[in-house]
Amino acid sequence: MPMDATEIERRITAAFPDADVLMVDMAGDGDHWAARVTCAAFAGKSRIVQHKMVYAAIGADMGHELHALALQTFVPAVAPTTPAT
Repeated sequence: MPMDATEIERRITAAFPDADVLMVDMAGDGDHWAARVTCAAFAGKSRIVQHKMVYAAIGADMGHELHALALQTFVPAVAPTTPAT
């Protein structure tokens, strides 16, 4: 069974309580997600490290219950103000 947006967001915010998470169902199938995660904990870290931090928060279900995740990470000072698409 695919992981839903609420569970993905719950896992991310459990690891990063101050994170702002925006989820978008990319294909309308509940199995292909895009996430925009804005968090002060990303400050000073490379984009690769930021993504690894988020994937670690999601855990071993990445690639299993969670099939696809297009990830964008930002620190609050540079986060876009427009909705994710």
